[in-house]
Amino acid sequence: MGRFSLPDQKPGGLDSPVTAKAMKYLAKAQVAVFRLTNGRVGSTWRVGAGFRKPVPTLLLDHRGRKSGRLFTTPLLYLESGGDVVIVGSQGGLPRHPQWYFNLLAHPETRIHLKGRRDVPVQARVAGPSERADLWPRLVELYADFAKYQAWTEREIPVVVLSPRP
Repeated sequence: MGRFSLPDQKPGGLDSPVTAKAMKYLAKAQVAVFRLTNGRVGSTWRVGAGFRKPVPTLLLDHRGRKSGRLFTTPLLYLESGGDVVIVGSQGGLPRHPQWYFNLLAHPETRIHLKGRRDVPVQARVAGPSERADLWPRLVELYADFAKYQAWTEREIPVVVLSPRP
């Protein structure tokens, strides 16, 4: 294990309430800085495998399926043709992230990319063959995705965001 890499086995504290609360506040700070600087700061992930090979991040707006409230979540992404691809890894936790369920309920949404605000997109879950094509590219982008998949029994969802008018 390198100085800033993740261990091969899932650490016990990732699912703790303290870790969840810390991640929530860190995400809020990243969203605020990203918005304030239009992505000049906060648009790159430099943790884990991203330390040596930084990964682009976006802001995903999603409407709560129960509350109807608007949420914004920073996520790593891959560009694929004209689409943007995101991953519901949740750090290898046993549950899909809330934003994933929110997108299933409300697939028309917006993303924010470095230098580009309010990009309208339509979300859909990648089918089996499309996921099989995208997954190696996602692992190449951020090697820790492979560890996350090994840590959980669920299949980590791959979501494709296609531009809409």
